[in-house]
Amino acid sequence: MTKDHGKQIKDDAKYEALRRQGASKEKAARIANTPDSGKKGGKASKLEDRTKAELLEQAKKIGIKNRHKMKKDKLIAALRNH
Repeated sequence: MTKDHGKQIKDDAKYEALRRQGASKEKAARIANTPDSGKKGGKASKLEDRTKAELLEQAKKIGIKNRHKMKKDKLIAALRNH
């Protein structure tokens, strides 16, 4: 039985699974609340193939600070580890 985390978490089962895998509460909540997360089925382009502008937009969505000062490789690392 999945625990009800209230209105702030949209997909309780996904949130709990991510927490069990070791994701932080913030990261698990962000992913569980994204309406299209997991729906691409591995068809998203690789981060290395995206432009810096696309990476900056993604970083902005998830709240990475100082993103404009980062080079592309540091930005990719920040996106993967946030």
